[in-house]
Amino acid sequence: MKRILIVEDEPSIAFALQEDLGREGYQTEVVSDGEIASRRARSGEFDLILLDVMLPGKDGFEICREVRRAGIETPILVLTAKTHEAEKVMGLELGADDYITKPYSARELRARIKAHLRRARAGVPEIYRFGDVELDFPRCELRRAGKVVDVSALEYRLLAAFVRNSGRLLTRAQLLDEVWGHGTNVTDRVVDNQVTNLRRKIEPDPEHPIYLLALRGLGYRFDGGGLTEP
Repeated sequence: MKRILIVEDEPSIAFALQEDLGREGYQTEVVSDGEIASRRARSGEFDLILLDVMLPGKDGFEICREVRRAGIETPILVLTAKTHEAEKVMGLELGADDYITKPYSARELRARIKAHLRRARAGVPEIYRFGDVELDFPRCELRRAGKVVDVSALEYRLLAAFVRNSGRLLTRAQLLDEVWGHGTNVTDRVVDNQVTNLRRKIEPDPEHPIYLLALRGLGYRFDGGGLTEP
C-alpha cells in the first residue's frame, strides 16, 4: 500500500483528500503545521507528498527546499490557490515534481498521483549496489561492506544525482543545478572538491577511481551497475 503525506491546513480539504485517496487504496497521513510537515516529509516514510503552500509555521516552498536538501527524492505535488507564474516556477525550481492549482478536479489529481508513482517505480531501485557500496534511498543511507558511511547531505545528493544518471556524462553546470540548485553562486572548483570527497568514501582506490570518472574538459560520469535488493 502506497503511503501519501497530505500537508494541508484547511480541514475540509484535508478530509476530502484523505477520503478520496483512501478509497483509491492509499494509506494517508495528514499534517497541518509547516514545521511538523517538514520533519515528516524528511522521514523518508512516504511514497508521495501532497504539499499545500500556505501553511502555519513554515510555508510549502521552504518545506520543499528542506526535503530536497535532505536528499529525499519522494515525488512532491504542490497544491495551491496561487496562480502567478513566478510562484509556480519557484516551486518547481525548489524540487517540486508537479504543481496543481486550486480548484482542481479529484479525477485529475488522482491521475497525476498515479503518473508520478509509476515514474518513481520505473526509476532507480530502492537499494542501488555497486562493488561493496549500497545506496539505500528509503533510508537515505550509504553503506560500504555493510557498514554505514558518514556522508553529508550534500554528498548524499551528489551521489544520488550520479546514480540517477548512471552511464551519462554530467557537466559541472548540470551538477550545480541538480545538487546545489539553479542559480546558486558556487564555482566549478567546489564541485570538483565534493567529487574528491565522495571518491574517498566509495572508491576502492580514490587515486584511481573506477566509478566516478572525470572526462577532461567535459565533466563526470558515474559507471556502476545498480541492483535491487534480492
